[in-house]
Parts: sequence; structure tokens; C-alpha cells
Amino acid sequence: MGISDIAEDITRRVEGLGASVSEALFEPVIRLGVTGLSRAGKTVFITSLVANLLDRGRMPALSGGANIRAAFLQPQPDDTVPRFDYESHLAALTGPTPHWPEGTRAVSELRLSFRVAPTGLLGGLRGMRTVHLDIVDYPGEWLLDLSLLDKSFADWSAGVLARIDGRPGAAAFQAALAGTDLSARFDEPAAKRLAEAFTAHLHASRAAGFSDCSPGRFLLPGEMEGSPALTFAPLPPGEYPRGSLAREMERRFDAYKSKVVKPFFREHFARIDRQVVLVDVLGAIHAGPAALEDLRRSMAEILIAFRPGTSGFLASLLGAKRVERILFAATKADHLHHLQHARLSAITSALLREAKDRADFAGAQTQALALASLRTTTEDLLAHEGESLPAVRGRLADGRSVALYPGDLPEDPAQLLAPAREGAQHWLEADFGLMQFEPAPVKLRPGEGPPHIRLDRAADFLIGDKL
Repeated sequence: MGISDIAEDITRRVEGLGASVSEALFEPVIRLGVTGLSRAGKTVFITSLVANLLDRGRMPALSGGANIRAAFLQPQPDDTVPRFDYESHLAALTGPTPHWPEGTRAVSELRLSFRVAPTGLLGGLRGMRTVHLDIVDYPGEWLLDLSLLDKSFADWSAGVLARIDGRPGAAAFQAALAGTDLSARFDEPAAKRLAEAFTAHLHASRAAGFSDCSPGRFLLPGEMEGSPALTFAPLPPGEYPRGSLAREMERRFDAYKSKVVKPFFREHFARIDRQVVLVDVLGAIHAGPAALEDLRRSMAEILIAFRPGTSGFLASLLGAKRVERILFAATKADHLHHLQHARLSAITSALLREAKDRADFAGAQTQALALASLRTTTEDLLAHEGESLPAVRGRLADGRSVALYPGDLPEDPAQLLAPAREGAQHWLEADFGLMQFEPAPVKLRPGEGPPHIRLDRAADFLIGDKL
């Protein structure tokens, strides 16, 4: 590195520090990370949150909302990150033929800025202040990869191979593994066959409702599809010679961590100070005990990556941020009658107890609640054998309006979590129905965002203290 390069690097660091000081003192920035595993509703959550923060008529629980004099979208500060396509997603959800937008496949960002009126005894002596909310959207599958940083190839392989028995696609991968000489000299076609069989297993497991389907880039490879860093698979333990297929697989696993996972952590994740983790609890319950237990373990492992807690003022200026608040949100609450929302929240809290305890111990504030980013149903009562069953009515993809009684969630979460931990194959007492409702046609009145359930409470926990 030449003198000019060193000078440029120092200048960039000083400018970055100056910008951080300016933001911290005059225009505070809240970096809100939004993630969740597949089908949890990240895109819909961000779209509805932004729409309801721009027009706050449906946000009564947002403390400080009355202090907002204006809210407006601005270009995000990072010119190298794609902008979250808010306008297209909102049009998809609220247009004449509403439909679900395409899900998250890469990192994107959006900046929402507020002009906030001063409060308190000295409020009259201060002018309006600006608060920026930078929303960072990223696939939850990539988040699971952060747990790989502390694992060796042998440890990761042992964990994967211990839990895949009986999962979709596992038998085909295990057969491919058994038919491969791992001690033989490295051969690219053999490596590709194993990696493809393992990737097919991950796709099938995710489709069946399982959560721990890492490495995440195997599912969402983007421009890295077919690269050596994505061409490896878990292998049984053994002493393998140099130059063998197994040793090359280990090298590629290490390359995946250093060239894919670490840059993502450094460039995006490590700067987040508020975090939303969206969880499709109802989908996991519907998929069965094994999927619910897999979700519980995945959420506990994810918390290791969050580095929860608080950091000092100077440390935050220098970039050593820690996540201060984490919201665990069970989505699709509109698939249940409101009489069951408290049970869904209790199940979510119990399901995430281990993850939440870790964050609480580290000093982060956490909360678990059930919400619907976009309400797609209305409530109904169905007559059945002389009883009235609390149901919801919504629109299916073919346009039909149907009423669903999904079954009663248990009052005691242990009735679900205990058999899941014990390895039960099926629920003993009941099955839990689930339908994929489409967005309902909606006419937005001036000053109101899309209809939701408890999105205002989520926003209050995440940013209310800054308003």
C-alpha cells in the first residue's frame, strides 16, 4: 500500500467518524434490520410499516407519533446497496388486483426520515429535529449462516448429518454420499453431484416447513451460483489425504465463511442496532412437531449472531454497535380469530424463550408478539354441531371467499413444545389447518396506511423511544 493509499484510507476513516458524530448528535439514525425465514413476510412487513409511518391514521399505539410533523422517503446513504422497491410492493398489495409481492432475495435498504417536534420543559427553546430510519432487508437464510463462523467444517458436518434423517431429500443425498469415494483425488463433477444433492435436500426441507436450511446461499445463490464457494457438502468424519475430495470440501467451506459470510456480517449486519425477526409460527405448527422444534433451535442459534446488548457512546461512534432491541414477531395473526391471538403470542414467547433469555441476559430489550403486517381476513362464526366456531374469512388465489376454522391452539404452549422436543411425528390431539389467503381489496382513506394487526405496537417498541 502506497503513501497515497494510506492517506486516502485515513481521510475516509476521519470522514466516516465525522459523519457518525454528526448523526449521533444532530440527526440520529436508527438502523433497523428486518429478517425472517422463508415465507415469514419480510417484504410485506416493511412495505406496510413504511406506509403506516407515512400515513399514521392506523398507528394509535405508536408513542411519539403525535410529535411527527412530517415523514418522507429519502435516498438511502449507501449507494452500493439496492433500494427496497417500496412503491412497487405497495402497488402490488393495494392495487386494483392485489397480490403478494416477490419475496426477499438479496439485501436492500430504504431510508424514512421524520421531522419531529421538540418536547419537554425546554422544548420551546429547540427547533424541529430530524430522525432517520434506515430499514435493511435481508434474507433470513443468510442470517442462519452467521452461526457458521464459530464452527469448523467437522463440527458443521456432524451437526447436519445428525439431524437430516427422515427429512425431505435426505435419503437421496445420503445415497450420493455413500456412493462417493471421499478419499479419492478431488474431482469437480463428483463435488458438483454431492453439492447438488445436498442443495436439493435443503430446498425440499424448506418447502416442508423446516427452518435450519443453511448454508443460506445454497438456497439464494444470486450471482454466486455454480461458484466453488457454493460447491461443497457435509461429510462424515475421517482422516482424508491432501488433495482429496474431502479436503477440498473443507477448504471450500472455509472459503464460504471468509468470502461470503464475513463480508455480509461486516458490511451490513454488524451496523444494525434494532432488529425484527419475523417468524411463521403458524406455518411451523401446521408442518408438524419436527418443524416446530427445528424453528425453536434455529431461533436460539440466531441470537448468538446478534451480539445483543448496549455499547457505550464512543464505541457506537466507532462502529462497535450492538443490537439494543429485538422484536420477535409471529406473523399471519389474521389467519386466526382474535380470541386466539393471546394463545399465539404465548406460544411464540415460549418457543423463543431460550433466544429471548440470551438477549435479555446480554442487556438487550426484547419483545414477542403476534401481528399481521397486512390484514387479509375478516372474522366470522361458523355453525358446527350446535356450536359457533370462531373463524376467519378471506380470499383465495382463485378468487373464492372461504371461511376457515384452523383449530384451537392450546392454552398451554407446552402441549405443542413438549412433543416437538421429544421427537413426535404428529400432533396427537388435533391437526391445525392453514390456508394461503390473498390480499383483500382495500380502499385507503387519506391519512391511513394499509390495515394491520398490532403493527403500531411493533413500531412503538422499535422506534417509539426515538420520537
